[in-house]
Amino acid sequence: MNPALPHTYYVYLLLSDKGGHIYIGCTANLERRINEHEAGKVFSAKRYLPMSLVYYETYISRVDAFNREKSLKQYGSALAKLKLRLKDTLQGGRAG
Repeated sequence: MNPALPHTYYVYLLLSDKGGHIYIGCTANLERRINEHEAGKVFSAKRYLPMSLVYYETYISRVDAFNREKSLKQYGSALAKLKLRLKDTLQGGRAG
């Protein structure tokens, strides 16, 4: 079985280096999307630059990925639970 998946979708969180704003997104090409963020091509996140990738999840199903993004963006318990899991990361303790 080949572990490489033909289609992979990503739900990702970026953390602003100034102010701690969290940006949540979904994409089929994570590297390209991060490059677009860094180049200031994502209007909704541009004012929060620079931002760092702090977390991502992978999905085979596009529908599952976009549903997860939607649940996180609703700022309900899904995002609160993820913030608890990433507490040290979101507080700036990214190094080990």
